[in-house]
Amino acid sequence: MPADEQGLPRPASAAAASPSDTSRPGRLREAFYGRLHGKTLRPGQARSLETLLPQLALDLVEPAPADLRQVFSGTVEAVRLEIGFGGGEHLLSMLQRFPRAGFLGAEPFVNGMAKMVAALDAEPCDRVKLFSDDATCLLDWLPDASLAGIDLLYPDPWPKPRHWKRRFVSAANLDRFARVLVPGGLFRFASDIDSYVAWTLKHCGAHAAFDEVAAAPADRLVPYEGWPGTRYEAKALREGRRPRYLAFRRVAHAAG
Repeated sequence: MPADEQGLPRPASAAAASPSDTSRPGRLREAFYGRLHGKTLRPGQARSLETLLPQLALDLVEPAPADLRQVFSGTVEAVRLEIGFGGGEHLLSMLQRFPRAGFLGAEPFVNGMAKMVAALDAEPCDRVKLFSDDATCLLDWLPDASLAGIDLLYPDPWPKPRHWKRRFVSAANLDRFARVLVPGGLFRFASDIDSYVAWTLKHCGAHAAFDEVAAAPADRLVPYEGWPGTRYEAKALREGRRPRYLAFRRVAHAAG
């Protein structure tokens, strides 16, 4: 599970959750690593989670709609996905920056989901749907070429080599990204962990469906346009870690 990009402590190593069949009929969740619960929710957060999340939750009905835009009650021209949105600050900023886009947010960490739902309770938006389970279940449900972009920002780096297999960036998940992204769509990845940056560059470089957007290594140091910054990022900078902002374009001619 991507960690809370807004500065919540990254989860300690956790055992894989048991396979679940809650997200899609007939589909088992893959091995899932990371915590699901943090501090006890405040009463207002718990109330918003209980009353509003059912209205905002994306229902993975079968079959998936041919046009993903139909899952939103508001009018949208394109759909984007953020995996592991933490407290939702970046996702909320994207809602403001792209007023004609619909957004899917995947976050199984209950405390992060509670923050996002509370924010949407205070400022409702009909262009967002939330998913509180493993993002791979959502990716497998999505129609082909249905997303304009995928963001994976400050995911859990699993820094120990024996845990690298737990990293969300993998050949299997890049295959998933390639299937659901429209030609020209972007996969964006931000991290301050050198080994995970190198890992992502290696995996995306080896995948036929993706081309890196940066023309030179120095371009990876430049934040995305409209980037709001995050509390975790500020902490990383204070501690001397340098964030990198990677972007990979879905190649039109590649199969995936």
